[in-house]
Amino acid sequence: MRVLIVTSGSMGDVAPYTGLAVRIREAGHSVTLATHEPFRPMIERLGLAFTPIPGDLRTTLEQAVDGGGPRALARMYALARPLIAQLAAGLLAAVEQHRPDALLLSTLVAPLGYQVAEAFGIRRASVFLQPIHPSREFGPVLTGGRSFGPLGNLAAGALTFRAVESLYAPTIRNLRRQLSLPAQSLQALRHHQEFQEPTFHGISPAVVPHPADWHPSLQMTGYWWPAPTPPGADARLEAFLAGGKPVFIGFGSMAPGRGAELAEIVVTAVRRAGVRAVLQAGWSGLAAADSDDLLSIGEVPHERLFPRVAAVVHHCGAGTTAAGLRAGIPAIAVPRLADQPFWARRLHRLGAAPPPIPLKAEALTAALREVTTNPHYAARAQALGARIRTEDGTAPILDWLG
Repeated sequence: MRVLIVTSGSMGDVAPYTGLAVRIREAGHSVTLATHEPFRPMIERLGLAFTPIPGDLRTTLEQAVDGGGPRALARMYALARPLIAQLAAGLLAAVEQHRPDALLLSTLVAPLGYQVAEAFGIRRASVFLQPIHPSREFGPVLTGGRSFGPLGNLAAGALTFRAVESLYAPTIRNLRRQLSLPAQSLQALRHHQEFQEPTFHGISPAVVPHPADWHPSLQMTGYWWPAPTPPGADARLEAFLAGGKPVFIGFGSMAPGRGAELAEIVVTAVRRAGVRAVLQAGWSGLAAADSDDLLSIGEVPHERLFPRVAAVVHHCGAGTTAAGLRAGIPAIAVPRLADQPFWARRLHRLGAAPPPIPLKAEALTAALREVTTNPHYAARAQALGARIRTEDGTAPILDWLG
């Protein structure tokens, strides 16, 4: 079977699908991963077929979060429509080129991929990293997941869904006309998309149990882990780790271009708390001068580094959250926007992290002291990690592919 996986986003939105693609290939299928050009080297190093789709999510995110504040999400919403049109064009081109038998669609591309799958008569399934469908059990994930009570959560989730639909609606209408598909209401499309085809969530049910009010077609499968990369020796990192378990600090795609500002906060907190730390650059360019208590690094696979650190300070993207839990280490949550506050609250609720904090020196100092001296967090994280490591999140998808 020819399988096309289409995803868009940052590293954390792409890497889990490399592991899924490798498992699909091992099951005897032909698989291609379609995403943005910067991820080509990572994908091709794994021997996977790659096809590019247009769109520059990094620039969109940089423009959206510039200046921060509560309007960052509104800016992202305004900037998203041109990106959505680009994704639609790229997805259609990829399907026309590869003519897959099955289409696996991530969150950002799923509303577009449904139309293409209908036009080409392709089996399709959604493969999501966030539980975006409305539920009484939690608030809307894409706006932080704050609970409004059962009925409030359901209403807020429905409103958020409609807002996202309105964002995609112009491109969907154009795409359906282009594909000679009949016009349909957004409500009719949503009903088909939610209940006629499966939506697999690469999330551990130990972290987000399957909501009781979800349709059975919405499944929590367990995480999909990034494909392992060949081991590489880093003498500086090995020497630093030999001095005892440090704290990992990295903010992924958060705060692009603010490395110097973040470094001042982080270095102050690390030294006040009396801990050692590994700083990962990410999109922000976070770095500090190497010393006995600080080491700055570039990209290092989480599955190799995290089991060797005492705690992870991060922005709570879905991928980093999952990697920390898998390693069984506690977290300090510093969320900023979109789904990050949801995962931050979830980590605290699970007992694997203190309450989420803003990125301020005083707050980070206190959290570093708390998480490295209170054994509760490590014990809870270890228990969660032991359960998560027994799960096989790809098995239901392989069963569906046949």
